[in-house]
Amino acid sequence: MKILLTGANGYIGMRLLPLLLDQGHQLVCTVRDEERLSIDPEIRSRIEVLEIDFLETVQKGKVPHDIDAAYFLIHSMRSSTKEFDEMEAVTAHHFNAYLAETKAKQVIYLSGISNDENLSKHLWSRKNVEEILAKGNYALTVLKAGIIVGSGSSSFEIIRDLCEKLPFMITPKWVLTKTQPIAIRDVLAFLTGVLGNEKTYNDGFDIAGPDVLTYKEMMHQYAAVRGFKNWIFTVPVMTPKLSSYWLYFVTSTSYKLAMNLVDSMKIEVVANDTRLQDLLGITTHSYTAAIDMAFKKIAQNQVVSSWKDSMVSGRFQKDLGKYIQVPKYGILKDEQKLPVKDTERVLRNIWKIGGQQGWYYGNWLWQLRGVIDKLFGGVGLRRGRTHPDKLYPGDALDFWRVLLADKKEKRLLLFAEMRLPGEAWLEFRIDDANVLHQTATFRPRGLRGRLYWYSIVPLHYFIFGGMIRNIVKA
Repeated sequence: MKILLTGANGYIGMRLLPLLLDQGHQLVCTVRDEERLSIDPEIRSRIEVLEIDFLETVQKGKVPHDIDAAYFLIHSMRSSTKEFDEMEAVTAHHFNAYLAETKAKQVIYLSGISNDENLSKHLWSRKNVEEILAKGNYALTVLKAGIIVGSGSSSFEIIRDLCEKLPFMITPKWVLTKTQPIAIRDVLAFLTGVLGNEKTYNDGFDIAGPDVLTYKEMMHQYAAVRGFKNWIFTVPVMTPKLSSYWLYFVTSTSYKLAMNLVDSMKIEVVANDTRLQDLLGITTHSYTAAIDMAFKKIAQNQVVSSWKDSMVSGRFQKDLGKYIQVPKYGILKDEQKLPVKDTERVLRNIWKIGGQQGWYYGNWLWQLRGVIDKLFGGVGLRRGRTHPDKLYPGDALDFWRVLLADKKEKRLLLFAEMRLPGEAWLEFRIDDANVLHQTATFRPRGLRGRLYWYSIVPLHYFIFGGMIRNIVKA
């Protein structure tokens, strides 16, 4: 079957992609920027990739006519606090226009459980998208999920941050709202199980795990799985805005996502039926089992995708490719170089930089810079990295974004997503003479940018010098 997979570089899309390939399907994947499809080169060679921004004008003839089915996995909640519902409606209309030129018989849409009478803006938008997609010239299958629990999922990472960092919590009363979490493994089983199944055509199904829990109970059960206790006290005085700031500063979430999550957390998200479970013969995993499976993946360094790698987790929504050419004029530089005896070992060290490994020198200074960045609305060091020793273009790396990661060329290029009065690049390159070149490039924005650079030149002397020395000898 030839399948169109939208949102192929999203959290769900990245996990669904290899499953569909293993089942023998032919995949056409859509992304906004082909350069940041963070997948293994072997998998990349087996798929067709189309650059399509579903917010922009429809390009006739862009999608192959012989598409048999499609997955709609486009989501805009993280990119805006006000207009994401309008953006999602536009993407749905444009998606229908693209599919009208194909022979697709089925579209599978992953939505949210919306059984409560008072829906949040997020859940209302998901339901509105469903109504738009239902007007397409194909059979629509809608899967409605609540909180998805898996390594790298935003919900899991937020709960993980809260519980691991705060043994004592004073929380808003929305932590008493009921929800029905589902393991990512079960979501993928449903997504693949309905493909081509005519019994699911033109119908919608709630999908959920067996446990109905409050957010408070979820955090207590998380702590129990991890082997510690936590104490949670609720207060009625914490406003949505304060709750959003609380999530933003304590967890790895962005402020935009925190705002939209807080809005949704006031609404009960509980499934009404188990029709699809019965139809497909799927027994869903408990919440504690989902947590256990997530940590097994983390321990084995097998986290396939993370919401943190999404472009909307940083400052730049698109057009990141224009930064891959490091400027040569109007810039300020710090250049370091050292001879390399063992090229492979040094490359391994470079590819491990950031995250838990740290930055090889003055990690407390990097952490301080991350705190300052977050105070000014930046990403800070909250994102870490998805893989401990693998990097792909488009990956988030602390407060950097990977622009280029090519071991054959012996080159890693990072672009800064922290708050700066200018633009910054950090490059590592080993030349043919086995010399490691480490170059920090800054393009200042006006006088403020130059003052910023010169004010931290003394720190650069120690940090960048120590970093390259330790990379070479580590």
